[in-house]
Amino acid sequence: MAEPDNPTDPGSEAPKPEEATPTAALADSPEAGKKVASPKAEAAKPAKKPARQKKEQPAPATATPENLSLSSDDVEKPKVVKAKGSKNVHSGIAHVLSTFNNTIVTITDMKGNVIGWSSAGKVGFKGSRKSTAYAAQMVAQDASRQAMGHGLKEVEVLVKGPGAGRESAVRALQAVGLDLTVIRDVTPVPHNGCRPPKQRRV
Repeated sequence: MAEPDNPTDPGSEAPKPEEATPTAALADSPEAGKKVASPKAEAAKPAKKPARQKKEQPAPATATPENLSLSSDDVEKPKVVKAKGSKNVHSGIAHVLSTFNNTIVTITDMKGNVIGWSSAGKVGFKGSRKSTAYAAQMVAQDASRQAMGHGLKEVEVLVKGPGAGRESAVRALQAVGLDLTVIRDVTPVPHNGCRPPKQRRV
């Protein structure tokens, strides 16, 4: 009876080497190599991720000046550059033509010589967007920037036509920093002069 007890003890010791053998076999197997290599790959991956983050960090830094430049007051002053043949015109006239389809702003000196002009299509709007109030605001800013390059400071505003960009164009001219002396509506109104077109049949 003592002998069977002894074999059980060695038997209990025998599985231990068997347990060791599968681990050794796993170590020799390619899967174990992959497992061993995977921590190295994982160690390498985090090293690459911070490098990508470093590349991404400069992008927001470059975007911050763009966000600052979106404010109308800050944008206009630095972008005003003296024109090559600057005329040193201090006061002028801003002609705002606002129709149902487009908005055109032309800035001239007091004699009528054009200093700067812009339209919704020139700024980059297409189709039905050209008749919006936002397009008129951008047009007025673009035209006034050109005129301020010639030294313009005071402006008389002449508004013509029915359109969504009438008020927004005038407000944009004022926001840029120009002094508005007069705002006048010069929309032509007929005294029943022309015969209207015949009535539409639908």
